[in-house]
Amino acid sequence: MPGCSVASYFRCQLEPGSPDKFSGFRYRSAMDLQLTSHTALVTGSHRGTGFIIAKTLAAEGARVLVHGFSQEQATRAAAEIAGSEAVWGDISSDAGSETLIAQLQGKEVDILINNYGTAEGGSWESSDSSDWLDLYEKNVLSAARLIRALLPELRSRSFARIINLGTVGSTRPNTRMPHYYAAKGALANMTTGLAGEVAGTAIRVNLVSPGLIATPEVEAAYVERGKAKGWGDTWAEVEPHIARDIPIRRIATREEIASAVCFLASPLSDAIHGHNLRIDGGALGIVS
Repeated sequence: MPGCSVASYFRCQLEPGSPDKFSGFRYRSAMDLQLTSHTALVTGSHRGTGFIIAKTLAAEGARVLVHGFSQEQATRAAAEIAGSEAVWGDISSDAGSETLIAQLQGKEVDILINNYGTAEGGSWESSDSSDWLDLYEKNVLSAARLIRALLPELRSRSFARIINLGTVGSTRPNTRMPHYYAAKGALANMTTGLAGEVAGTAIRVNLVSPGLIATPEVEAAYVERGKAKGWGDTWAEVEPHIARDIPIRRIATREEIASAVCFLASPLSDAIHGHNLRIDGGALGIVS
């Protein structure tokens, strides 16, 4: 903002008496992300991390299009986010993507967040060609279809953002689920290529790659494992064991992913382009 120092963007005020698990305080941000005049489509935002991203964007003043695969999913989620609007369509297929794209006419979307993606269990021996193609449809083409549809309009704008949600596994893939990590690797490659394609425009393209995220499902699964190993009966007791090899000694939260996405979606991130932002507490430990 004119007349504001960089430091003022990142100034935080401590709110006494509101304990936080790390500092003993809750932080109240003084940053203005300048999103009030922008419209964001967040795919797969009817649930999970996508819902938290949509909710955070709305709290920052953006107009948010909450996406679900069915009208019921989208409408139910949008009802929980003030000022949002429901849109729907099965973006793992051409036909479903066209259903969604038709609803975007006149919405003036200038922020596209390709949050939707999914993993499926499998291995080199058990996953056949249909499994590989299925995850490519869901993790790569689901994003590519929307990018292709919105790109002409985004090119004409004085501000636009495309943010893809990946995984640290695209940098260091696991030995299991090879079809999933190959698809996410393609998404990372696509992000870099697209960043070059839109050079000279106002579009900024980036990839956000979380590591393990502390979702309710992840916490519940690890608590069960922790009980069996004698680590404790609660997430607070089990998490230090799960995160013992992570430098920050904990697992990233959905809110932290959402905060990073919101910053990249904002005008304040204008110099960040073609970047892969890994949010894993330093677990990957590489220079790139």
